[in-house]
Amino acid sequence: MRFTVATLSLAMLTACSDANNPAPDATSTTAPVASEVVAEPTQNNGWSLGYMAAVANPYATDAAVQMLERGGHAVDAAIAAHAVLGLVEPESSGLGGGGFMVVYEQASQNVRFLDGRETAPAGASPDMFMQDGEPAGFLDAWQSGKAIGVPGAVALYKLAHDNYGKLPWADLFAPAIRLANEGFEVSGKLAGYLPQMAQISRLDENPGAAEYFYPDGAPIQAGSMLRNPDYANTLQRIANEGPQAFYSGEIAEAMAASAQAGDNGGTMTIDDIAGYAAVEREAICGTWRVYNICSATPPSSGAMQIMIANLYDRLLPDNPSQQQQIRAFVDAQRLAYADRDYYFADPDHVTVPVQQLLNTQYLQHRGDNPAAPGATPQHGDPALVLGNDNAIRWAQDSTQEPAGTTHLSIVDSEGNAISATMTVEAAFGSGRWAAGFLLNNEMTDFARDYYADQPQAANMIRPGARPRSSMSPTIILDDDNKLFMVTGSPGGNSIPAYTAKSILGIVDWGMSVEDAVAFPNIIARGDTVRVEINREPGQTQADSLRAAGYDVQESDGENSGLHVILVTDDELVGAADPRREGSVSAGSVNP
Repeated sequence: MRFTVATLSLAMLTACSDANNPAPDATSTTAPVASEVVAEPTQNNGWSLGYMAAVANPYATDAAVQMLERGGHAVDAAIAAHAVLGLVEPESSGLGGGGFMVVYEQASQNVRFLDGRETAPAGASPDMFMQDGEPAGFLDAWQSGKAIGVPGAVALYKLAHDNYGKLPWADLFAPAIRLANEGFEVSGKLAGYLPQMAQISRLDENPGAAEYFYPDGAPIQAGSMLRNPDYANTLQRIANEGPQAFYSGEIAEAMAASAQAGDNGGTMTIDDIAGYAAVEREAICGTWRVYNICSATPPSSGAMQIMIANLYDRLLPDNPSQQQQIRAFVDAQRLAYADRDYYFADPDHVTVPVQQLLNTQYLQHRGDNPAAPGATPQHGDPALVLGNDNAIRWAQDSTQEPAGTTHLSIVDSEGNAISATMTVEAAFGSGRWAAGFLLNNEMTDFARDYYADQPQAANMIRPGARPRSSMSPTIILDDDNKLFMVTGSPGGNSIPAYTAKSILGIVDWGMSVEDAVAFPNIIARGDTVRVEINREPGQTQADSLRAAGYDVQESDGENSGLHVILVTDDELVGAADPRREGSVSAGSVNP
């Protein structure tokens, strides 16, 4: 079946950006791809809805469209778009970070998960962020070389392209190379971060980053043209030589040297970098109503989308009011976050009981026993409820996860889809620079508290491990296993809440795609419920939840960056989050 919503006009499928910072004209500065090769069309599979790309910056959307217009796979478009995002949106993601891709193949109706999460260096240790018996402050940890994990983005590109790509590898980097060499217009989002970053970080002091973002000691301004020839050179080498140009030789040496530099340097070596591998995993899929929600398995938090949706139904009264719907959404989040925080980590290093947490009997038990509004939600114990496994005992989680990251949703002209969330963790990652890009601070996504005489946290720092992530790239299929929705968001620990809002808003709250994306964000993790009050009806929701006994924290703005594509009977309907500067572009490819 298909779920039909109000149609968006073409005028609404344009850049959603700050009114005081119009989106740049990407077509004026983005190069044509290097080759005129057009992908051979596959057999007619009944798909007639064309393509769509919803990406976090118009330059990157344009790069995706260039690949889609040539018949490229959604994966080709995603790689080209993200290579551009690393240039024009370096505060959110880039080559020095990693990410997750969930891919749907229309012909086979299969969904797969590609894991490009960064890994801890061999020299990492559980207590590396402890100082005098206490965890170091986040700012100190964030800006240190210890925070840098081995980047996974380029290996993820290659794994995805090997599995799904249709266009030549080198062609995917041509738009970003051209922009880096010729220059791009600095956005208000990028420029707006820089004055504050100079106050709270070392971005304006670190070699390379300081000269790039603060030429002559002053932050770059919105609307100015910025070139990055070092980034162009790095991409050109990756295009010509493949990932080995990144994971060995001069680029790897520059990354290791940057990570090790200074009094608070880290342990990442060229051997750590050379040993990195992206991983293909089974996607986690679970039924909800007539849909099949598919997302990324741990170390991602994608399973929370299945948990929240099913808990929501169990908490929802008959004929609910909007306030009752919101309260069910809040309580479902509180339960799902409590379980996620306690159990989720790298599945290659710990046992994560995902299937037990998604068991209908367990979810029913959790839904029958929600935390009282004024109480702290506690994790459940599926072993106790199901009686089929030994209980797992971990320390309570202490992980913090700042609101960074980027997301892109793409459907190609054959109905294949990708939901990809990419990151360098906090804004501008670690602030450390190498070969034209910033290095991540993903090691702060582990639990930084460590006491040798106390139980370990599931998400403890372990050499070679991938830190837990809130990133939740999600693809939803209908009851015929056909594509229904592509969604996801940046936003640190709030990502599961942002993404779930888009799903419930469209499916259950009767909203258009655009209205669901713009609806006030409500995040219910731990003791507080944070409500975005600068969007209607946010204040009403905050007041109602407070009256019901919840500890409400009012927020004047949220850092979501939802990019959503909905498949209707007649067309693709998309939206980019108005809180950021993303855009949506659609079209068709003639056979």
